Amino acid sequence: MSRPASAAGFAGTSPYRQQLVLGAVLITTSELLFATMGAALKLAAVGVPIAMIVFFRSLFGLLPFLPLLLKDKGTGLRPSPGTWPLHLLRAVVGLSAMSCFFYALAHLPLADGMLLKMTAPVFMPIIAALWLAERPSRPAIVAVPVGLAGVVLILDPTGEFAPAALVGLAGGVLAAWAKVTVRRLTRSEPASRVVVSFGVLATLMSAPFALAVWQMPSMTEWGLLLAVGLCASGGQWLLTRGYGAASPGQIGPFTYSSVIFAAGWGALLWGEVPDTVFVAGAILIAGAGLLALRQDHRRSAATMVEED
Repeated sequence: MSRPASAAGFAGTSPYRQQLVLGAVLITTSELLFATMGAALKLAAVGVPIAMIVFFRSLFGLLPFLPLLLKDKGTGLRPSPGTWPLHLLRAVVGLSAMSCFFYALAHLPLADGMLLKMTAPVFMPIIAALWLAERPSRPAIVAVPVGLAGVVLILDPTGEFAPAALVGLAGGVLAAWAKVTVRRLTRSEPASRVVVSFGVLATLMSAPFALAVWQMPSMTEWGLLLAVGLCASGGQWLLTRGYGAASPGQIGPFTYSSVIFAAGWGALLWGEVPDTVFVAGAILIAGAGLLALRQDHRRSAATMVEED
């Protein structure tokens, strides 16, 4: 007896294929939000200090998690005994990565800043091998020199060198460290606890720096700051859901769509047009990142949370 057409799945596709398509859509949408966050940040940075943007991104980024924090006074989200050092390390390194990333976005073409952030997967196998004693796979070993070659092209040492690019690259290294810390944390901590604890700690840690350079934002700047926080949180949520639907090895290529979206925003708002050197560097970095993702296609979705 033949199976009814209605049970054959969407357009005759298998449930596996549907999950893959769902994951790709969620990841692409999350990267659109990250690129939009970058555009809003770049606009806000004209009149708002980076330290204030980091603080409000952390603060406004907690808004979607308020129901979790208010439920049982957040007792279920308190770090487990013995994990506080790792939570604090993740907060310090992640906050530093965010600050570097935001500085790069404010001082570089938008697509350049987004691409330098995407170097994190290249450095993750190195940090995981040195810290967690994880043996890197052969693709991950190949990814390192390929990714570094792409970085050299983006830094463009023979052309007009931008010091902010080094800050962005440092942000990529720090983001890789933070992601490896998350991987270590998720051995014993649920993803929700890792994400929320970072938001709370990042808000508290960034507050003194924001107060030191405080100036009252205009109504437009308030709107941009809110957009930064909400787009970042929405992007993180969709990213986590996307990696829950399919493995990084399958849908990893779609994470690099943020560079395309950023190039679109850059061209529309600032007339930024990527040159051939940027395109060549982007191809090398994307290829290296995809090789690195093959290191562990079963990694926790929480490990993939962006440091932005």
